[in-house]
Amino acid sequence: MSPDHGARRSRVIMVEPALTQLAKLTSSETHRLDRAIVAISVNPELGTEVPGTLLRDYADEVDGVRIIYFVTALRAITIVAYVEA
Repeated sequence: MSPDHGARRSRVIMVEPALTQLAKLTSSETHRLDRAIVAISVNPELGTEVPGTLLRDYADEVDGVRIIYFVTALRAITIVAYVEA
């Protein structure tokens, strides 16, 4: 990797329940959520593991958002299952 480039982000995909929740958010909530999604796309290990599942739970207390997600085996895709802002 060239020293001029940072780590590659994973591609973020939202499943239907997350899209439904997203549609109900205000523009301010969407903006806060967007920052959190960028953070987990850069570092998918930010969230804590949900015991007994492949899911991770990321909560940003400063922005007041929560994202439940899982990452594919090659870490190329982060799939968001739930959002809360």
